[in-house]
Amino acid sequence: MRALLAPGQGAQRSGMLLPWLADPAAADRLERWSDITGLDLRLLGTTADEAAIRETHVAQPLLVATALLALRRWLPTTEAVHAACGLVAGHSVGEFVAAAAAGVLTDDDAMRLVAIRGRAMSRACAPVGATGMTAILGGEDVAVAAAISAAGAVVATVNARGQVVAAGSAAALATLAANPPAGARLVALPVAGAFHTATMAAAVSDLRTAFDDITPGPVRVPMVLNRDGQITSDPGEVIAEMITQVAAPVRWDLCQAQIAASGVTEVIELPPSGTLTALARREMPTVARVPVNTPADLPGAES
Repeated sequence: MRALLAPGQGAQRSGMLLPWLADPAAADRLERWSDITGLDLRLLGTTADEAAIRETHVAQPLLVATALLALRRWLPTTEAVHAACGLVAGHSVGEFVAAAAAGVLTDDDAMRLVAIRGRAMSRACAPVGATGMTAILGGEDVAVAAAISAAGAVVATVNARGQVVAAGSAAALATLAANPPAGARLVALPVAGAFHTATMAAAVSDLRTAFDDITPGPVRVPMVLNRDGQITSDPGEVIAEMITQVAAPVRWDLCQAQIAASGVTEVIELPPSGTLTALARREMPTVARVPVNTPADLPGAES
């Protein structure tokens, strides 16, 4: 069985749309999604620098657009996704891609909603001052959790064994950096807020309002949820997840455990890929991994 994965914020890179725009259908979609989001996605995905695409309200629609262009180049319909994949999952904002792949959202609705999400998360950061996220690589689990708590930060993401993300105020993260857990390496992440924490409560409210206008489609491909790694075929549960997960921790470790336990033999990571297949290599070493960054990387594509 094959699982389809979509990466989250932080995976973005300059020029990531370039390999996909030779396809006229992709160019047309991108123009429509630029109108929907109010962003010049072509410019942002081809010539904009890393600083420009780091901003939350830019990075999130750009990531979803890139992944969806690749998905539709490979699997144009939900029926095609259903035939090719047994599970879908997305890391954080990647869940919008997963929901579109599963059939719960149309691609256009995914783009409209992710633009609202990015703006709402940016606004939620403003009242609380400078915040951010720091990856903690290595260290013993209990000691890592204790160091995060002692610094006044919280656990926002558990990606795998020995790979935790802390979030909080700039002061809390500075304290954590000055007092790292034994045996751990700390890396500041290229995001502009304490995502997946209670500071995102206002964004949850904005998303709930935005989703009021959505009539979800049926789940044609079961989706693995960030909150607990459980598999669902309930569209209402998918929608609830997408509204609330901005203020709740991402448990990608549980997602990977579920994927492995479900008998998956291959994972395909949509672009910009590399992050999730690297985690899979470590946590699911017997599962084949296909990171997709160009059309030639697509399963069955001619090199």
